[in-house]
Amino acid sequence: MGFSRVLVPFLPMIILLLASSEASREIIVGSHQVSWKIPESPNKTLNHWAEQTRFKVGDVLVWKYDAKVDSVLEVTQQDYNGCNTTNPIKEHKDRNTKVELVHSGPFYFISGAQGSCEKGEKLEVVVLSPNHWKNNNSSDTTPLPSPAPAPRPKKGDAHGLKAGILGAFMGLGIWILM
Repeated sequence: MGFSRVLVPFLPMIILLLASSEASREIIVGSHQVSWKIPESPNKTLNHWAEQTRFKVGDVLVWKYDAKVDSVLEVTQQDYNGCNTTNPIKEHKDRNTKVELVHSGPFYFISGAQGSCEKGEKLEVVVLSPNHWKNNNSSDTTPLPSPAPAPRPKKGDAHGLKAGILGAFMGLGIWILM
């Protein structure tokens, strides 16, 4: 009976952990520490990186940069295209900026440093709709799959495993309570 007193209070938490099928990811912008800078060449822009990365609602973008000389501005498409830094939706100056992608569709970011956006320090991220992830068998990795990807699990395999574990814990909880 003592074991049930320990397990029962944690049962709802265990169920919630197992039932949550969507986990947000923290994604470092550019995939390395200090990538929020003027690109070295037109082939090494952050937009090139973003085109090869799958973003979903709930993901968190992380920028690392020198806040003494730069900032991250979230802007409209028009301000993105014109590199207009005067009217940002949101301004970040904390050198370790985190922005949660709260809806599907495009997000636009430019550098707040004078002239940097015009030199290519900007980022457009397109977040796929939740329906894309439900109807697509693609893996949950950040980069696109390599030309020879490993075999993917069959649709529903992970959910079946979660349901089995959830059922086992519920059965154990009921058995302990009896």
